[in-house]
Amino acid sequence: MEFFGTTVFVFTSILACTLAIVLAIPAWSLLLLTLAAGKRVLMPATTVDASVAVRVAILVPAHDESVHIVPTLRCLQAQLGPNDRLLVIADNCQDDTANVAHACGVEVLERQHTSLRGKGYALAFGIDALRADAPDVVVVVDADCCVSVGGIHAIAQKCMQTQCPVQMLDLMVAPPGAGLRIRMLAFAWLVKNQVRPLGSFRLGRACHLMGTGMALPWDLAATAQLATGHVAEDMKLGVDMAIAGRPTQFLAQAQITSEFPIDTAIARTQKTRWEHGHLQTLVQELPRLLAAFVRRPSAATLVLAMDLVIPPLALYFLCVAISLPLLALGCYFSAALGPAALVSLSSAVALAMAIALAWLRHARHLLSWSELLTVPLYAAWKLPVYVAFFLSRKSGWTRTARKV
Repeated sequence: MEFFGTTVFVFTSILACTLAIVLAIPAWSLLLLTLAAGKRVLMPATTVDASVAVRVAILVPAHDESVHIVPTLRCLQAQLGPNDRLLVIADNCQDDTANVAHACGVEVLERQHTSLRGKGYALAFGIDALRADAPDVVVVVDADCCVSVGGIHAIAQKCMQTQCPVQMLDLMVAPPGAGLRIRMLAFAWLVKNQVRPLGSFRLGRACHLMGTGMALPWDLAATAQLATGHVAEDMKLGVDMAIAGRPTQFLAQAQITSEFPIDTAIARTQKTRWEHGHLQTLVQELPRLLAAFVRRPSAATLVLAMDLVIPPLALYFLCVAISLPLLALGCYFSAALGPAALVSLSSAVALAMAIALAWLRHARHLLSWSELLTVPLYAAWKLPVYVAFFLSRKSGWTRTARKV
């Protein structure tokens, strides 16, 4: 009987510690990436070598974006060279996106399909249209974004130089007068799209693709598996290319920006789709990255796996916030849970340090320190997003509703 009790004690301790270590990995990964990101202030200072001629084709996939597409097209037209192309793919539009784009003087392709719907299908349609006169580099820009001056040719030249995908710094900004929830969303976005890719690129010369502000050499664009309904086709594409030995480079000096909707309900709908895509990609692609690292160890696949293993911050905060008190309470009844509780405590400390450091170095303009302390309320506000992931996952291309 004593032997049985000892066995149960050891088994419980090992199982609890294993689960606690798995839960701790994202926190320590986030802290390492945040430390590696440094504190350099990023400025959109893009220098272009005029002696290097790169033929660029810019694809703008657009789904019912007639109200917002004009500033994007004007921004891109100002950066076109004499041999460049700007092509709008008006995909399954029910509004006058195509007519508005035509009026701006750009090439427009219209695509309609009742079942094959999504950004990936639109991009594949655009790539097919380029095959007869292939460019050197394909740049993808969403229809509600603006690119920093010189950004298009800076990223194109970087793409030609490395023959790898290149990702601009992709930021969504809180509009003037935005409330706390929107600014919290902007902070979470900044951590994901600025802090983490800076850290992963400095550690392993790789980052994830972000869907907009990304450039691909023609040979990769022409053979990429784009025509899928995957909700995070950009991240999956970046993983595919990293495994093939051509990881995405990060060009933080070129920036692409858009605004969060001022309406918090609309913003949450938008964030729901992105985070469902992140979780889906984590489940599907993390094993592939780890297997690729085992077969052929490289810093690039390792840092991409480190970044991918980090769930959406609010979800992870909730997991840590729930597990730590439960394990602490369990220690009262069984000493076997003591080591697991200590590991869980280390997760909470690492997560708090990463969030505080990211705020201190990169986001003090977004939130005051007292507002940062409301992170638990923000996490609770996001709880329905994660419940929905298990009950009704978002998929396909769902355009974000916006108030005009």
